[in-house]
Amino acid sequence: MESREKQEQGQARYKMGDIKKNRKKYSTPSHPWQKARIDEEKEILKKYGLKNKKEIWKSASVLSRFKDRVKKNIALRTEQSEKEKIELLSRLNSLGLLEKNAKLEDVLSLKSGDILNRRLQTILFKSNLAKTIKQSRQFIIHGHVTIGEKKITAPGYLVLKKEESLINFTKKSSLSNVEHPERLKK
Repeated sequence: MESREKQEQGQARYKMGDIKKNRKKYSTPSHPWQKARIDEEKEILKKYGLKNKKEIWKSASVLSRFKDRVKKNIALRTEQSEKEKIELLSRLNSLGLLEKNAKLEDVLSLKSGDILNRRLQTILFKSNLAKTIKQSRQFIIHGHVTIGEKKITAPGYLVLKKEESLINFTKKSSLSNVEHPERLKK
């Protein structure tokens, strides 16, 4: 009797909305075997040093959510939609995806490469703190990178414009020394 109750509790724990049950944050391509798409994804994987294609699909899903919000806002002309428009444009501006004076329609011209360029992994590499894009990913995952005082261990973290200058190595990390052999020599 007691073991049956434990089983029921265990099954009830993993229902929808449970903290431990992660929800998929991306959608896969509609057709699995399209040569042109597969070749394009391989190039993107190399260029941005991504772990797998899920990361490409996640960035595409983030972008599609932004575009869906824009399409809804364009269709509506209410006071609430105006507030949401201002909020969305300020969010995209703070992420560095749009300029300060951009229009709502400019969001529709964004590509998933724009999202991938705002990832911590890419910005760390482009700011010459790592020799290669793969090495920047390794530095982040191993806990060597901070933004301000906060340690970030997710290479897919979308960096805000104001945070770009705060990216550095942790104080305890041996990589914080400019003479470290793995650091890029300027």
